[in-house]
Order: sequence, then C-alpha cells, then structure tokens
Amino acid sequence: VDFWQPNSASLIHQNATVDVHAKQNDTQDLHARFKLERIKYRVFISNLQKEIEKQTGYRSSRKRRSESQYDYEVYHSLEEIQNWMFEMNRSHPQLVTMFSVGKSYEGRPLYVFQLGKRSRPQKKSVWIDCGVHAREWIGPAFCQWFVKEALSSYKYDSVMTRLLNQLDFFIMPVFNVDGYHFSWNTDRFWRKTRSKNHKFHCRGVDANRNWKVKWCNEGASSHPCDDTYCGPFPESEPEVKAVAKFLRKHKERMKAYISIHAYAQMLLYPYSYKYTAIPNFNCVESAAQNAVAALYSAYGVRYRYGPASTTLYVSSGSSIDWAYRNGIPYAFAFELRDTGHFGFLLPESLIKPTCTETLRAVKAIASSLLKKCNTEKNRFPYI
Repeated sequence: VDFWQPNSASLIHQNATVDVHAKQNDTQDLHARFKLERIKYRVFISNLQKEIEKQTGYRSSRKRRSESQYDYEVYHSLEEIQNWMFEMNRSHPQLVTMFSVGKSYEGRPLYVFQLGKRSRPQKKSVWIDCGVHAREWIGPAFCQWFVKEALSSYKYDSVMTRLLNQLDFFIMPVFNVDGYHFSWNTDRFWRKTRSKNHKFHCRGVDANRNWKVKWCNEGASSHPCDDTYCGPFPESEPEVKAVAKFLRKHKERMKAYISIHAYAQMLLYPYSYKYTAIPNFNCVESAAQNAVAALYSAYGVRYRYGPASTTLYVSSGSSIDWAYRNGIPYAFAFELRDTGHFGFLLPESLIKPTCTETLRAVKAIASSLLKKCNTEKNRFPYI
C-alpha cells in the first residue's frame, strides 16, 4: 500500500489511525486481511481515479488567459504557475521581484518572489515555501493565494500594508518542481524529487529529509525506494542545496521560515528530531498559539500545534530544524486540511476556505515578528 498518514510503516504504533491508498486489484485481499486481523477500517474514497480527474481534467471554466482572470480556486500545473509568476512580476513592479535560486535536477528554474515595499535594503524577512512534497497540491495553491491577497489588499488592509512595508516576504510557490510536474503528468501521488539513483531503479529523495541537521537518523529511511529516503548525502538534491544556500546567504535578516505541507491540520515547530524544548520555546509557542487562534476565527477549523516530534512524529533532516539551527528564530511547518477524509485529494471547493484561514495564521506569525517577545515571561502555566 501507499502510506498517506503517517508516510512510512515504521511510524505506525498501537491504536494509531493509518491512512493508506491501495491499487484496485489489491483491495479485496486487503479487506480480507483486515477482517482476519480484526482491524477496523473505513473506505473514504472508493474511486480515486474519478477524484483525480476532477482536479486535472480540462474544464472550460478554468480561466487561463490573463492574471485578472486567473482562477485561484482550481489547482494549476507547473507551467501555469510559472506563467502566472511572470505575469505578477510584470504587473506589480513596485512590490514584486522575481528571481531564480538555482535549477532542479531536471534543469527547471527554481523561481522565488520577493514581496515587499522597497524602502530599505536589509529589512527583516520571512521565507515561505510550498510544494516540497509533490502530491500536496494545496501547498502551491496557498502560496499563490498569499501573493494574490498580499498584492490586492496592500494599501486597503492595514495589517498587510504594515507587513509589506516593514518586512520582505520570499515566496517559493513550488519547491519540488520536478516532482510536482511528475504528479500532474504521471503519478498523482508522487512525493519525492526526481533524481536518479545509480544502484536502484527507484527515483527521488524526500526533500524534507535531505537537510543537513541530524541527517538520516530516526524518521528517515536510507533505502532509495522508500518515500522518506534521506538521499545519498545531505543537500544531495539541487533544490534543497539551492534554498539552503540562499537562506545561509541571507540569514542575518531571515527571521521566520514557514513551510506549507498537507495534511493533518497542524502547526509544527522544532525540534523534529528530538523531544527537547527549543531555547526560545515561549516566544515560538506564543506565536503558534496566536496563529492557530487566528486560523480558527475564520471557519472554526481546529489545528493542533506544538513541537513536530511530539505533535506529529520524529523525523530527521527536516527543513524547520535546519532553519532553526541556522539562526532563524521562528521556524514553522503547516500541515493544512484535512485530517484524512480527502487526504492529498482536497477538493477544489475547499481551496478558498483553506487558504483564507491559513492566510490569517501566516499574518499572525509575521505580525509577531514586529513585536518584541520577552523570553523570560512564561505565558503558559498549562501544558
């Protein structure tokens, strides 16, 4: 089976809920085995193909022609997203700069937006990446939504105006460009990058296990065919290496790192690889609490928050641990909707509410950067 949550068999523990995707030919055997082992199960989606086609099939309603008609409530292919980026860059020169931090394994440019008012050169900065795991399509949809909202509400929304005046946002709508392209054209549930392995026929590395921090320890696999394969060495993936190099270069001004994933409805912060509390726990926990409250205020959707190791599971070589280790004090990973009913196939009708609530959370985190956080003051008498 293809593990959706958790993403590897080694992370399953007693009495846990596990989401899996099975091929049509295997379902009868699987049902029989579940009954034999007395494992309770429910089928959420009986025809995956039908759900996939709803999201990738050509629809006349899909608006492709110009930015003013760009439809933010459908999923977009890599080509459409890149064309949209060029258009946003062209039409908003006063707030947007577009550049590439490098090239992917298959030679695609790794495009990033810099968003913010050009007032002074070394503003505090926030990095946001989406689409680290190819099949998590709601990620790139959120990054596009964030850019649209930031640009359209600047000068109208006082919070967004203040954020863009005082901070720079670096937005990477699709981190794993090769994998994302592959998930549109070949395998909808592909997760990893697309790099080749010389000893095995399996391709790709988990781009969130490839960072140079406790690399390839617990929660990562050293086998190239596994979904959580850590790679042959840290930063072996050109995508990870390019982003790490960029963040290292700008680490003096980089105050927050935010990575958008799916799914679980969680807001996670370091550490992922161990159970110890981070030194600035109170400040980060406070920012997380505010973010989750802001998110809840939109539609009453509840998110759990806390250190990744205890809230989700232990993993090593993750980007939030690396960002934190490299001096970025606020490092967060969002796991967006849902909690398993649709999983990676979140319907397009849920793009708008999911992005609307997540935007509130991200604005709350960015706003907390503009306030001084007193580490001494413990605001959390309860656990």
